[in-house]
Amino acid sequence: MKTVLAIRHIHFEDLGTLEPLLRARGYHVRYVDPAGDDLAALDVLSPALMVVLGGPVGAFDEPRYPWLAAELRAVRVRLEAGRPLLGICLGAQLMARALGAAVRPMGVKEIGFAPLALSEAGQASALAGLQGAAVLHWHGDQFAMPDGAQRLAGTAACPNQAFAVGPRVLGLQCHLEADAGTIEGWLLGHACELELAGIDPRMLRAQALAHGQALAAAAQRVFGAWLDGFEAEDAAAPAPVRPAPGP
Repeated sequence: MKTVLAIRHIHFEDLGTLEPLLRARGYHVRYVDPAGDDLAALDVLSPALMVVLGGPVGAFDEPRYPWLAAELRAVRVRLEAGRPLLGICLGAQLMARALGAAVRPMGVKEIGFAPLALSEAGQASALAGLQGAAVLHWHGDQFAMPDGAQRLAGTAACPNQAFAVGPRVLGLQCHLEADAGTIEGWLLGHACELELAGIDPRMLRAQALAHGQALAAAAQRVFGAWLDGFEAEDAAAPAPVRPAPGP
């Protein structure tokens, strides 16, 4: 059975609507949590897909959260091997760092449901399946575009919202995977952040109700098309060689 390794930093920011799609395609989902699991011991090459999810810390915060260094190494190993990798929010920022790009605070919070503006490359990518659907934005940092990556989308507040490196690597600053049916977990878990940002949770709750169904349908189109782009080729390829254990 194919496995997807999902690095999850906070429990309510999980694979969301992507999880049932993956399970329907025959993937076994395995979550690991950096705060409790040993990331340095992870085999990050064998899984058919690795997904690095969002979280409430910065991609540059390893002095305060030392486990980020091991996570960054895991992302770099996966990238260097050319294995399928999806990064969402913090995950995309870590991917950008691993590819040599800067990650910095924006100076503002971008939180709420709003559409993306697709670049020409984005319109020719799997993101074309968004068809103007509003996605969930929830971040205060932004990544620079890595060398060699295609910029796929942006917003007025955050010009770099998505990038691709070939067909197997996709970084998303926004949350296409968000399940509007679980928005209460987000509102409760990020209550302090919302209060500090002056954002009324009632507004986000109303937006989730208005846009959740369209976002879920768009996410199925986008993620389905992205998976189609490499699954058949990877199925015919030999399994990756795992590194030999150290002395």
